Amino acid sequence: MEHATLGRTGREVSRLGFGGAPAGLKNYLDEYDPARRDQREEVVVAIRRAVEIGVTYFDTAPGYGDGVSESIFGEALSGCAEDVFVATKIGASADGARRSLEGSLERLRRDHVDLVQIHGSSYSVEQTDAMLAPGGIVETLEALREEGLTRAIGFTTEDTNDSVYRLIRSGRLDVMQVCYNMIYQHPYEPTRPFG
Repeated sequence: MEHATLGRTGREVSRLGFGGAPAGLKNYLDEYDPARRDQREEVVVAIRRAVEIGVTYFDTAPGYGDGVSESIFGEALSGCAEDVFVATKIGASADGARRSLEGSLERLRRDHVDLVQIHGSSYSVEQTDAMLAPGGIVETLEALREEGLTRAIGFTTEDTNDSVYRLIRSGRLDVMQVCYNMIYQHPYEPTRPFG
């Protein structure tokens, strides 16, 4: 398994990660219902097998099935605290950010996550202003990192607009997660509003 240092976290993670959206969302990629114990158990087995073969990066979010994905990851990764890198996400508003992360930690069965990211697709100028402002979500994430509830902070995006570059230039975030399609590797994607 190949590894690389993830952003400014200082941590080496597997280049291949395990994403959590299909674990928590009904029929996201195929016929699947996380409420069915037999199907849910298949995901637990897959996550544990990923750990066995050297996958160390696991990414989930409370938005993937209203916390269901995080609960599945928590069950599957229990006992792997030092061997894996666990990332989750929160919304772009500072309101409720602590409560959201605390809920994630409970579902993930951890006292901290390695990375918490602002969960977004495209950010407007106004959203970015609010995120970077005093009392905004970035300041809140910095405080949660200082407190030890997360070791690193970042954001996700499916865009390349100026807001993305403003977040990068701020120097306040450790990681940026971008959307990249291995199958459709063309620089222009007509189904996405951002190209």
